[in-house]
Amino acid sequence: MKLKDWIKELDYELLQGSLSEEVNEIVYDSRKAAPGSVFVCMRGANVDSHRFIPDAVKAGCRVLVTEKAAGVSETVTVLRVKNSRNALALLSAARFGYPARRMTMIGVTGTKGKTTTTYMIKAILEACGGKAGLIGTNGAMIGEEHFKTDNTTPESYILQEYFAKMADAGCRYVVMEVSSQSYLMRRVDGIFFDYAVFLNISNDHIGPNEHASFEEYLHYKKQLLRNSAVCLVNRDDAHFDDITEGALSRIETFSLEGEADLTAEGIRYIREHDFVGLEFAMKGMWELSLRVNVPGRFNVYNALAAAGVCSHLGLDEGRVCHALEHIKVDGRMEIVHRSQTCTVIVDYAHNAVSMESLLTTLRDYRPKRLVCVFGCGGNRAKDRRYSMGEIGGRLADLCIITADNSRFENVEDILADIKTGLARTDGAYLEIPDRREAIEYSLAHAQEGDMIAVIGKGHENYQEIRGVRHPFLDRSVVEEAAARLGL
Repeated sequence: MKLKDWIKELDYELLQGSLSEEVNEIVYDSRKAAPGSVFVCMRGANVDSHRFIPDAVKAGCRVLVTEKAAGVSETVTVLRVKNSRNALALLSAARFGYPARRMTMIGVTGTKGKTTTTYMIKAILEACGGKAGLIGTNGAMIGEEHFKTDNTTPESYILQEYFAKMADAGCRYVVMEVSSQSYLMRRVDGIFFDYAVFLNISNDHIGPNEHASFEEYLHYKKQLLRNSAVCLVNRDDAHFDDITEGALSRIETFSLEGEADLTAEGIRYIREHDFVGLEFAMKGMWELSLRVNVPGRFNVYNALAAAGVCSHLGLDEGRVCHALEHIKVDGRMEIVHRSQTCTVIVDYAHNAVSMESLLTTLRDYRPKRLVCVFGCGGNRAKDRRYSMGEIGGRLADLCIITADNSRFENVEDILADIKTGLARTDGAYLEIPDRREAIEYSLAHAQEGDMIAVIGKGHENYQEIRGVRHPFLDRSVVEEAAARLGL
C-alpha cells in the first residue's frame, strides 16, 4: 500500500516528504518501528513518544505522524495532525480495510451492566444463527475463541485488528462495551454503531487518570449517542434528559417505571432447584414473555435493552426467549451451583456500591441464610475495606472474610481493616484467610435454602500475591467442592 491510500479520511498537514511512500504497518511503540511502518507519536500521561522519533527513524521508519515538527532528515515523510490518538484510530481502520463497515455494529455503554448486556445480545444473536464477535471487560471473543484484553475498550489499533479477525471469521455482528475512556482516549474514533444502548450513569470513574468531574464523565459517555443510528436509552435514569440532549441518534426508550417504547410487566423473582432468575412480560414495540437466567431487578433493564436491540434484526422470537432463559455471564451474577441444599453465585462485586446492590438483590429471593464470602484487594484504599465490611455485616447473615488479590500486603492486615467495618454492625462473621478453604467451608456448612455469594473476583482466573499471579478461579473451586461434598 501507499501512504496516500491510508490517509483519505485523515485531517493532516504534510510538513515534508511524499504521500507515495510504501507502507505496510502502523506502530505507536518506537521499539516496533521498521521499514514500511508508520510511526504515530502520541503524548501520554507519563511519556511523550515524540522523544523516540530518532529511534524509529534509525530502525528504518520513513513515515511519521506527529503533533509537532519532527526535526528529521528530509527523506522522512512527516504528517502533522491535531490529535495523534484520533489519527491512530483512523489510520488503523484504513490499515485493516475498514472491517467494522462489513458487520452490524452494536455498542453498549453505562456505569453498570455493560458486560451482562453484551453477553445477552451475543447469546441472542448466536441462538438465532448469526455469528457474533464480542469485546469488553472480560476480553474479546470470536465465536467461542477467547482473547484477553487489557482495557474494556482496547487501543484503537488492537480494536481494528480484532474487527478484521471477526470479519474474516464470518462474524455478522460485533457487540462491544464502549467505555467513557474509549471516547476520551479517542480509541473508537471513526466507528459508527448501527445500534447502541445507554444503560445508566452514576457517580463513578472520577479521579486521577480517569475523569475530572461527573460532567466530563457524562460528556464522554453520551458521545455514543452522536455516533450511532439508533440508541436505546433507560428512561428511568435520573439523568435521562442530560443523556439525550444533543443526541444525533434516533432515541428509543425502555423503562420499568413509566411509559416507554419497551416496558416490563409482571416481574417475578424465581428460585427453583434448577433455575434462579426472573420472569416478566416485555411490552411495547416487541412483545415477549421472557424468563432470564440471572437474578436481580437491574437485570430486567439489561434484558429489555438486549431484546430491544435485537427487535430490529428480524430474529426468531422463540430463539430469543430460549437464549435469555439459558444466558450465562462469566463472573457477573453467575450461578455456578444450584441444588436442593443451596445456590452459589459468583460475582465481580469489588466495591461497596456493587456489593450492596448484589446483596440487596439476593435478599429478594428470600434465602434461609445469605452467606457472603469476600475479601478486598491489597494496595488499595482502606475505605473500601471498611465500607465493604459494614455492608456485609448489615446485609448478610454470615460473612466469611478471606483473601482476594493481596498483592504486596499481608492478608491478615487487609482482614483487620474489613473487621473494622464489620464491627460497626452486629453481623456474624468468620475469618478464613485461605480463599479456597473459605469457599469450601461455605459449601460444607450450607443449610437447606441458603444462598452463597462468592464475590470480588468474578471472571478473574488468578490470585495476585507478592507480584505473582497464581491460577485461581472461584467458579472452579465451587464446582470442585460441590462435587466432593456430593451437593
